[in-house]
Amino acid sequence: MANAFLSSYLESINSVPGELQRNFNMMHDLDQRVEDLLSEIQDCQHRYLTTLKTNTDKSKCLSEIKEKFDQSHAYSDDKVQLAMQTYEMVDKHIRRLDTDLQRLEAKQRSSEKTSESRMFVDKRSDNKKPGDQTALPFSLISGAGEGLDMPVDPNEPTYCLCHQVSYGEMIGCDNTDCPVEWFHFACVGLTSKPKGNWFCPRCSKDIGK
Repeated sequence: MANAFLSSYLESINSVPGELQRNFNMMHDLDQRVEDLLSEIQDCQHRYLTTLKTNTDKSKCLSEIKEKFDQSHAYSDDKVQLAMQTYEMVDKHIRRLDTDLQRLEAKQRSSEKTSESRMFVDKRSDNKKPGDQTALPFSLISGAGEGLDMPVDPNEPTYCLCHQVSYGEMIGCDNTDCPVEWFHFACVGLTSKPKGNWFCPRCSKDIGK
């Protein structure tokens, strides 16, 4: 799941570096044009000051200065718009990444909850080997042999001599005809998994007859 998400995201941003480089180049070009215009405006200012001394027509210089200022202002506006477009492009991909990460985390949490609530596999399944005593994983309720800490689904199967749901460490009886099958360690006096075959108290009595 995570690998598919990463591959999809990397594919979606594959063109971003090229677009960023193009925009940066265009902004640099606009900067250079503004710099050139400012230099020309300075020359016009010098000519204008000269006209003041010689009493020649000043309107042409003023008109030229205004035209160049208007052009530089337009270039500056273009640069601002281009910078905003660049920011929005990057921000769009960041927002998509945040959204996809939230969805991925939600799916992972949902998958973990589903795994925790899954019923234990019957020891008589095809994958169960004779004599295999696999302890069941820890359930939502702990405390072997003690009262339940929270309400239990009435449809959840019960085990052991105590007729309670699975919790803590459990062991399976090696008698394939055992009516109970699974037992809590504490209810049968165990603190660790025994070696070899293990039979519950009831089956031990039946075998001993």
